Amino acid sequence: MIEIEDVTKVYQVGQVEVHALQGVSLKIERGEWVAIMGPSGSGKSTLMHLMGCLDTPTSGVYRLNGVEVSGMNENQLAAIRNVQIGFVFQTFNLLPRASALKQVILPMQYSRNGHRVADLAERKRRAREALEMVGLGDRLDHQPTELSGGQQQRVAIARALINAPPIIMTDEPTGNLDSKSGAEVMDILTRLHREKGITLVMVTHDEGIGALAERIVRVRDGQVMQEAKQ
Repeated sequence: MIEIEDVTKVYQVGQVEVHALQGVSLKIERGEWVAIMGPSGSGKSTLMHLMGCLDTPTSGVYRLNGVEVSGMNENQLAAIRNVQIGFVFQTFNLLPRASALKQVILPMQYSRNGHRVADLAERKRRAREALEMVGLGDRLDHQPTELSGGQQQRVAIARALINAPPIIMTDEPTGNLDSKSGAEVMDILTRLHREKGITLVMVTHDEGIGALAERIVRVRDGQVMQEAKQ
């Protein structure tokens, strides 16, 4: 599903070139759960941004489902993201004044993969089902300030799933959560992977969370240093 060949990413910071990725090659199969691990500044988040079509490589090849996406423009990348990938970030990225239900409804208004629903009642029904699936059926009308960190992350997961993407990418999904809320979020992601066959790519520095994955890819200084199946 994901195939990266000899990818580099160079950022220009003032007069300095920062080589965030240096000749990375990686394959991820459909339905696999992979943890990308490494210390701060290792390049793991940059790698996820490239895989998630949030950025493009400086050089190298990236194929997603056999399609070369490395040279696509922003509109083309946005269309790929809309159809193929759901995101869950450490900071939740929720709209501050929208209810949980509205947060989850929003992606359906812009979907390009056949899940766009014109009828508001149908959008609400699907969003309710997604929130019930993550245990928030009784929090539909709550805004982010009325939800705990763990509940906000569950809203983010429901939002990521609403258009049925085959890939979910998460960047430190439990980084802002206490241990109990973090465990609940990981239980949800584990269940979704097992029951729905979702390809799960997870950036984390937490060894305990990484141990849940089927494979760990360790990144250091912009290079893949080790790959190990669990």
